[in-house]
Amino acid sequence: MGPDSVIQVGSEAVKMVLFISLPMLGVALVVGIAISLFQAVTQIQEQTLTFVPKIIAVFVTMIVAAPWMTEKMVSFTHHLFDMIPTLIQ
Repeated sequence: MGPDSVIQVGSEAVKMVLFISLPMLGVALVVGIAISLFQAVTQIQEQTLTFVPKIIAVFVTMIVAAPWMTEKMVSFTHHLFDMIPTLIQ
């Protein structure tokens, strides 16, 4: 297993992590912007107002996206296992 193979597998792993975390990060971004706008309009500067809705939204998104994320992770793992004979050479 040469350095090129290690870099390729590592880069694919990083891309997969980013791809899987994208729904939660996107929802957190949208909810954060909405809360910021709400706080700017109402002049309410409560600290817990920023965290609690984001945590709930990310948790709900994680539950909804769990089957898709699991399928992607299993597919990536199968791909890695299929690559083992070519990496050992």
